[in-house]
Amino acid sequence: MSDQPESDDLDPQTVADIDDALAGVDTSAVDAAEAAIEHDVDALLAERDSFKDIALRLQADFDNYRKRVANQQADEMQRATGKLAEALLPVLDACEAAYVQHPAEVEPIFNLMLGSLKKLGLEAMNLQDQPFDPNLAEAVMHEPGDEGAPTVSEVLRSGYTWHGKVLRAAMVKVRG
Repeated sequence: MSDQPESDDLDPQTVADIDDALAGVDTSAVDAAEAAIEHDVDALLAERDSFKDIALRLQADFDNYRKRVANQQADEMQRATGKLAEALLPVLDACEAAYVQHPAEVEPIFNLMLGSLKKLGLEAMNLQDQPFDPNLAEAVMHEPGDEGAPTVSEVLRSGYTWHGKVLRAAMVKVRG
């Protein structure tokens, strides 16, 4: 058994004393205190919601920043490898010229180099007998032809694209 009397064990005199004490309490003060507490709770909830919104916005901003930096790094890496590929174009030209003279000896090295650069995004343009496009090729020679649209009759120097963008325009002979 506990030392505390249960509410059913209170004698009628104690209950009457409690009722008298409560009758003297100013209920407007209690109501005012309750209203103040409710106002404080509402203010705390609003402040919490405000901080939560700030945290969510900061998280979204950070995610956007992280994605933007990742894209910038990927672009920088692509530009750097593009510059490396561009620096290797004279070597490809030399291999191509040597291939014309000695195909059996140069073909393995030429194919290996071209294959490795192709994996990174380099593509040789095939412009032979295609309509002439000044965005892809430089016309350095002209020959007369039919009245149709000018076409590439001979590729004098190969052109290359890097991930779909022209890295070096081809030098071509144009008919028409």
